[in-house]
Amino acid sequence: MLEQIPAAELRYVGKRTPRIDAKEKLTGQATYVSDMVLSGMLYARVKTSPHARARIVSINTEKARKLPGVRAVVIGEELDYRVGLYVVDKAILARNEVRHYGEAVAAVAADSIEIAQKAVDLIDVEYEVLKPVLHPLDALKDDAPLVHPNLGEYDYMEAAFTPKPGTNIANHTKLRKGDVEKAFEEAEWTIEREYTNPSVQHVPMETHVAIVKWGYDDEVTIWSSAQSPFTLRNLFCTAFRLPHRNVRVIVPHVGGGFGGKAGIGIEPLVAVLSKKAGGAPVKLTATREQEFSLLPCRSQLTYRIKTGVSKDGKILGQKMTMYWDSGAYADYAVNVTRASGYSAGGPYEIPNAQVDAYTIYTNKPFGTAYRGFGHVEFHWGLERHMDLIARAIGMDPLEFRKRNALREGSTSLTGEKIRANTGSILKCLEAAESAVGYGTLTEAEKARQEKTGMKIGKAVVGLHKAPAMPPFTATAVILRMNEDSTVTATLSLTDYGQGTYTSIAQMIAERLGFPIQKVKIAFESDTDHDPYDWQTVASKGLLLSGNAAILAAEDLLKNAYEIAAQALRCQVVDLDHDAEKIFIRHHPESSVTFRQLAIGYCYPNGNSIGGPLIGVGRYIAQGLTHLDKDTGQGLPALDWTYGAHGMIVEVDEHTGEYNVLKVASVFDVGKVINPDAVRGQAIGGMLQGLGTATCEGYIYDQEGHLLNPSFTDNKIPTAKDLPLEVESISVETPQIDGPYGARGVGEHSMIAVAAALGNALQNATGAQITHMPLRFEDVWRAIQRREPVDNWITKSPYGSCRSAPEVQRHQQQEC
Repeated sequence: MLEQIPAAELRYVGKRTPRIDAKEKLTGQATYVSDMVLSGMLYARVKTSPHARARIVSINTEKARKLPGVRAVVIGEELDYRVGLYVVDKAILARNEVRHYGEAVAAVAADSIEIAQKAVDLIDVEYEVLKPVLHPLDALKDDAPLVHPNLGEYDYMEAAFTPKPGTNIANHTKLRKGDVEKAFEEAEWTIEREYTNPSVQHVPMETHVAIVKWGYDDEVTIWSSAQSPFTLRNLFCTAFRLPHRNVRVIVPHVGGGFGGKAGIGIEPLVAVLSKKAGGAPVKLTATREQEFSLLPCRSQLTYRIKTGVSKDGKILGQKMTMYWDSGAYADYAVNVTRASGYSAGGPYEIPNAQVDAYTIYTNKPFGTAYRGFGHVEFHWGLERHMDLIARAIGMDPLEFRKRNALREGSTSLTGEKIRANTGSILKCLEAAESAVGYGTLTEAEKARQEKTGMKIGKAVVGLHKAPAMPPFTATAVILRMNEDSTVTATLSLTDYGQGTYTSIAQMIAERLGFPIQKVKIAFESDTDHDPYDWQTVASKGLLLSGNAAILAAEDLLKNAYEIAAQALRCQVVDLDHDAEKIFIRHHPESSVTFRQLAIGYCYPNGNSIGGPLIGVGRYIAQGLTHLDKDTGQGLPALDWTYGAHGMIVEVDEHTGEYNVLKVASVFDVGKVINPDAVRGQAIGGMLQGLGTATCEGYIYDQEGHLLNPSFTDNKIPTAKDLPLEVESISVETPQIDGPYGARGVGEHSMIAVAAALGNALQNATGAQITHMPLRFEDVWRAIQRREPVDNWITKSPYGSCRSAPEVQRHQQQEC
C-alpha cells in the first residue's frame, strides 16, 4: 500500500521522528495501572503452591476470613471456570491438584496489602505430594503421570490444533514436504544433533497488574496492563459466560510485555474477588517472584535436527523434531509450537522436509508467547546446526548459508512461493558479513589479540519470522477531526514500549499532508470507545494497523472533499488540499479550510451541511489459510521479515570468559518508517537476546522447585552489558501490502543472537556448546573437552554424530 512512492516525495515516512510518548514517560506523567488508586479499592494477595505436583487434601481459610480488614477469600473449589485462548485448560485457582510450583491455590482481598498478605499467610493448605514430571521427554513415556487426565474434555481451536487425550501431548504440529527418507539415501552426508534451551522470564518493567470492579447486573470494568484489550474481553466473557457488552476493558500505558501479557492473565481471579467483596474494586499487583513462578514464561525446547546434504553443499532433506515444554498449561504454547513448526527450516530452501513439533505438559510454570514466538529458541539450534554442517563438509559456514538461502522462486516448507517482494535474506547476510569483516581479522583486531591474549572469533547467522496469527486477524482505526482541524486517532493496538504509535502518527500525517504536530494518537485503549484489534503480538501491528490508519486518513479526506465540493460548488475530482484547506486546483483562491469543515460547514446565511469529520479504516489479513493437519501445507504467513546478525567476540581460552565486541543486526524491513524506532528495536532486542544467550534460564531441583525465581540468581543484562559496538542496518525490499511498503521488525532483533554468539565462540576456540545460556563456565568446560571435527563426524551416506554431555540422557540417535 503506497509502497511505490519515491522516498524523496515523503515528508514524514522514513524520517527520524521523536517518540510521541517520550516526554510523558520521562517526566513520570504517564499513567499505568500500577499507579492507579480507585475509591474504596481493596488489595489482593495470592497463596501459591510450594510443590510442583500435589493433591490438595484441604484448605483451611477460617483464620484468614476472621482477620479484621479482610473482605473476600476464594479457593478453587468455589470457581467452576476455565480460561484459555487456544486450549481452554486452566482453572482460575488450582482445584483438587496443583500442577506447578508457584500455582495459585487461594486469594484474599483486604483493605491493605499488608492485611491481605497476613491473611494469605494464615491460610493452611494440606497437600499430598506427588511425583512430578519435569522433562518433556519423560512426559512422553508410557508410565508418565498425566498432567491433565481430562484433556479430552477441554475446548480448543479445532482448525489449528490437535490435543492427544490420554497423553501429555497438548498439540502435535506436523509438516511433510517431499520425501525426506529418499533425500537421506541420496545425500553425500547426513548430520544429526540435538540442541536445548531453558525457560526464561519476560521481565517487563511493570509486572502484571489488574483492577477489576464487578458492578450491578454483572457489569464488569477491568483496568489491566494487558497487551490485548479485546482478546482479554473475549476470553473473560467466554469464561464467565457474560455478554460482551457487559465487560469493559481499559488499558492505559503499559510498562512492557514481550508476549507475557498477551491473552488473559490475572484478571479473572481479581474479578471473582471483587464479586465476592460486594463489587468493590480490587487490585492485584504481581510481585517479581510471582512473575517467575505464578505467571507464564518462555517455553523450554529440545530440538533434534537431521540434515542430508549433497556433494556440492545443497540441503537435500531435513528432519526436525521439536519437544516444547509447555509446563502445566498449554493455552498459548500450542500456538508457539504451530508457528515454530511451519518456520522450522529457517530462511533456507529445503526440498524435502519432515517436521514434528510437540507441545508437552510438564509440572513446571507454564509457557506462553515470548518475543520471537518460538523462533529465538529454535534458531539457536538451527543456526548452530548450519555451522556444524558446513564444518562437516568442509565449506565456509556463510557460503553454506548463501548457497541454501531462500530466494525468488523458492518454495517454503508450507508450499508458499517466495517472490521478489518477499524480501532478501541474501542481502541481509551480505550486509552483516561486510559489517563485521567476516572471514578476516583487521590489523587492529590482530593487535588486540596480541595485547589481551584473547582469541577473536566472528560469525554471521540468518533468521526469518512471519506473524503467527489466525487467518482472520483484523484491526480498525478511527480518525476524528477536532474543531481546530487537528486530528485524533483511536485504535486498540497497544503501544507498550515498541514505538508503533509514533510510526502510525507519521503515516497518518503523511497521508493527510498535515504537520505531524496536528496528529494525536490516544494512548488509553478502551473496548467501550475504541475500535477492535485482535492482539498486539506477532510483529503484525505496524502492517495491519498502519494500513488501517492510511485507510482512515483516506476516508476522512474523502468525507471532507465531499462537503468541500458542495461548499465550493464544484466536482470532487477538481479538488486538492494542503495542510490548512481544500481548494479548487484550477482556481486555488476558491477554498475552504479544514477548520470550517471539522464539525460541519456553515454557509453565510446559517445553513449547514456535513457534520463532524470522521475517517474509518478497516484492514484484515489477506490470503491466509489454515494449515493441513497432516501435511502442514498452506499459507500461514502475512509477510516474512528476513534478517541476519554479524558478531565479533573475544575469548580467554584459559578461563572461558568472553566479551562481545560488536553486533551488526540487519533486517529487511520493507520500508523504514522511523529510523530511530528501527534502531531502538534492533538494539533492545539484540541485548535481550544476549541476555537469554549468556545468563538467563530457569533452574529446578529434582522435585520441581524453581531455585532462581528472582534477580538474585536469575540475572538479566543491563546497559553495562552492551557490546562495545552496535550497528543497525536496514534493507528495503518493499512489501506490496505493507503500509508504504513496511513490514514488522519488533521481534526479529532477538532471534538468532544466541546462535551468533555460540558460533563466534566456536570459531575462536573450537568449543562445542549445544545448550544455552552460554555462561563463562560453560565455555571453559567446552574448551576443555573440544575435539577435532574429524573425531565426531564422518563423511558417509548414513552420517555420524556426537552429542554434548548435557543432553545425552535423552539422546536416541545412533551416535
